Amino acid sequence: MTKKPVFQFKITLLEIEPLIWRRIQISDQCTFWDLHVAIQDAMGWTDSHLHQFKLPISPSKYKYVGIPGEKGEDFYPMIPGWKMKVSDHYKSTTNQKIFYLYDFGDKWENLIEFEGEYEKTAEKYPICLSGERACPPEDVGSIQGYEDFLTAIKDPKHEDHLRLLEWIGRKFDPEEFSAENVKFSNSNIRLKKLFSYSG
Repeated sequence: MTKKPVFQFKITLLEIEPLIWRRIQISDQCTFWDLHVAIQDAMGWTDSHLHQFKLPISPSKYKYVGIPGEKGEDFYPMIPGWKMKVSDHYKSTTNQKIFYLYDFGDKWENLIEFEGEYEKTAEKYPICLSGERACPPEDVGSIQGYEDFLTAIKDPKHEDHLRLLEWIGRKFDPEEFSAENVKFSNSNIRLKKLFSYSG
């Protein structure tokens, strides 16, 4: 009997140096909603904002996958993430790179690189294989806000030092990340919660 493969992706947060990235594996049966939840968990975000995937289908055309808004709200047609399998996209294109935007205010844009199919080695997927550095906290205020945040928390004499430490409410080390500590949540439960919020 042929084993179903898993898909491997590298997720890199753009425009921040040193690089913040994760490498994950997910089931070949997963939808873009499942991939979204896996990215959130691997990066350490809390899924508190909207997101979208931007899928190249030609040099100048894209599909957008995410959470559709009310009629007339979306700038372009948005395919519900839970209705499209990741494998459907990669069967129809040779382009191995897509883009994932999280939080339309802070605009965290991520490059998602498809690294191929692998045999299953774990009992349960998704899994996080590796990565580097903590992701920016929610609502920190985009790239410039994150840079200002890091400057302030590193300098006890900075006028915003105590305020931002109180705001974050925990220790924050931008260099800290452990793939072994990543816990993945159930994407089906998260989807039910989404519908309960919107319905």
